[in-house]
Amino acid sequence: MIEVSTYEAKTHLSELLQKVKNGERVLITKHHIPIAMMTPALSQRKRSVEETIAAMKLFRKENTLKGLKLKNMIEEGRR
Repeated sequence: MIEVSTYEAKTHLSELLQKVKNGERVLITKHHIPIAMMTPALSQRKRSVEETIAAMKLFRKENTLKGLKLKNMIEEGRR
């Protein structure tokens, strides 16, 4: 883990972001007191079209309007 002051973080932000992108963690301190931690973001895998369609069908199956009519809801929104 890399430890830097707020001034160093501000001055060398691009370099620190590159290190974070490469998997390093950066602790930012102010007067030697930790105030923030930069860590790599969790990468999100893109779903395939088939997986997306399956997820949408499952959502529709599990979530219903419970007796409400879509047409009535649309009309209500137009008022």
